[in-house]
Amino acid sequence: MAAALPYSPPPVASAPLRLTENRDQRIAQVLLFVTPAMFTANMVLARATADFIPPVALAELRWLGVVLVLLPFCGRELWRHRATLRRGWARYALLGLLGMGICGAGVYRGAASTTATNIGLIYAVSPVMIILLSRAMFGDRLSRRQGLGAGLALAGVLVIVLRGDPAALLALSFSAGDLIILAAAISWALYTVLLKRWPDPLGVTARLTAIALAGVILLLPPLGWELASRGPPDFDLRTIAAVLTLVLVPGVGAYATYGYITKHLGPGRTGLLLYMSPVYTAVMAWLLLGETLALHHWLGAALVLPGLFFATHKPATT
Repeated sequence: MAAALPYSPPPVASAPLRLTENRDQRIAQVLLFVTPAMFTANMVLARATADFIPPVALAELRWLGVVLVLLPFCGRELWRHRATLRRGWARYALLGLLGMGICGAGVYRGAASTTATNIGLIYAVSPVMIILLSRAMFGDRLSRRQGLGAGLALAGVLVIVLRGDPAALLALSFSAGDLIILAAAISWALYTVLLKRWPDPLGVTARLTAIALAGVILLLPPLGWELASRGPPDFDLRTIAAVLTLVLVPGVGAYATYGYITKHLGPGRTGLLLYMSPVYTAVMAWLLLGETLALHHWLGAALVLPGLFFATHKPATT
């Protein structure tokens, strides 16, 4: 008769480890409601600073600040991968142009002739644009559910851009700022698609720093033109406070908390941020800027938000 093997109980997580995991998840759940406010601070500040900081200068200062803050944490990694940076300079340049140039300066330019509420609602359609661009560029499958959601969200954007008046399309009476924001949102969607499709050996922080640095360099020519035509911004207390807020809150802070939530709650629940951002923008604009919500805002949101849900969430399988 064979000797009985000694019993080995299954490994269990230690109590301190379980407590740490539960604590991290609770923190992530709180951050799930804080992070949208950090992202939407960029949209509110875009509107708040439109009268005293030129758009290109604001974008340049914001992303230069992000580079300076992140560089001490990833400088060694960037130096180790300097050969990769040299070979892939064109990709970093294109991503910098889309994400920090067109998208970054575009939001600040469009904010001069539209509202922060409109910026938030129009930007909310970015996930749908990502789906459509992925299908058009890389042949990703678009389900009937996603198609329905994309149609609803795009209809909501049209309601906002046309201010609820279809005749505005024929009369061309819609806001130029809304169209600039829409172009910036498309640029952000293209940036996101390419960022996911192009492999990169750099870590998340180092890659963001490299792309932001490329954007800072590419913004120099339009910055020179802007300085020559409009002059530099006044570096008073409100300008410094606005730039520091943009660097630390929607720049470094939002990216850091987004990564923390994704790590501890997973990408599915983290995607809830996309649905809360337009609401946060409207509320912050109402509280801080005195903006009012018109009927076309409610109608647009009623189409955009469920459209985003159908377009980006797959039904649960049993």
